[in-house]
Amino acid sequence: MKWITRSHVHVDRVACPWLISRFIDSRAEFLFVPKSQVLEVAAREGAISFDSPGAQYDHDGDLCTFDVLIRDYGLTDKPLLRLARIVNGADTRRYDQDPLARGLEAMATGYGVRFPNDLENIKRQFDLYDSLLAWCAMDVAGQH
Repeated sequence: MKWITRSHVHVDRVACPWLISRFIDSRAEFLFVPKSQVLEVAAREGAISFDSPGAQYDHDGDLCTFDVLIRDYGLTDKPLLRLARIVNGADTRRYDQDPLARGLEAMATGYGVRFPNDLENIKRQFDLYDSLLAWCAMDVAGQH
């Protein structure tokens, strides 16, 4: 399936493709377009829109799009829910929510500077999210 969001990815627009690829749609194809074109291109391409105004999946109150996808797809993996706290804190800039949130925000900013191409950026950051999930599994198990 095609998934579409706004270009110039940052925390939620990297975390969501990672989540989609790993837990929702292993054959996902991602499109990145200017914010003003997300809904138009989504309709034309038959793509699922996310993390953009009016998108099928977007922020909902205190939930970032990553949280909304977890909720709407019924994902209950405890390490994933632990990761969601970090992502939410970083994406919403509520750094007091989780001690790792500010670090994730810093990493996302650094990746954005180093890799301005959205597809390359998410590809490179997927390893970061895989590693964070592994750490979250240890954290949930009380083993770190």
